[in-house]
Amino acid sequence: MGKKHTASVNWKGAMSFETEVNNHKFMIDADEKVGGTDQGPRPKPLMLAALVGCTGMDVVSILKKMRVEVEDFNIEVEGEQNEEHPVQYIKMHIIYQFKGKNLPKEKIEKAVNLSQERYCGVSDFYRKVIPVTHEIKITES
Repeated sequence: MGKKHTASVNWKGAMSFETEVNNHKFMIDADEKVGGTDQGPRPKPLMLAALVGCTGMDVVSILKKMRVEVEDFNIEVEGEQNEEHPVQYIKMHIIYQFKGKNLPKEKIEKAVNLSQERYCGVSDFYRKVIPVTHEIKITES
C-alpha cells in the first residue's frame, strides 16, 4: 500500500474550520452571504491551489535540471464550475507565465509537458474526471 496523507479540520463556529495539513494550520471558511465570516479561502479553490502548486514544483525542478534560469515564474488556473448542485469544476485551464532573458521555448514546453503528462499527480487525478488544458506565456525581460 502507498503512502497516506491526512488532513483534518476543527470547527470554529459559523462556517469556519481550522485546517491542518503537513503540520501547517490555516482557516477555511465560507462567504458571509452563506453564513461564513470570510476567515480563509473556500474549500473548492484550494483544489486549484493544489494543482498549480504541484505542477509548479515539477516545472521548477525540471528547469533546474535543464539549467534554465527564469527571472519570474507565475501560474494561474481558471476553474469553470457548473451551475446545478453539486456545484463542481467542469474544466480547468492552467496558464504558465515565464519571464527572463532569451528563455529557451522548447525546454520550457518540455518541462511543462513532462509535468502535465508524467509527474503531476494532481493534474493526472483531475484529468480522469474533467478536461485540464494549459498554455504557456513567455515574456522577455
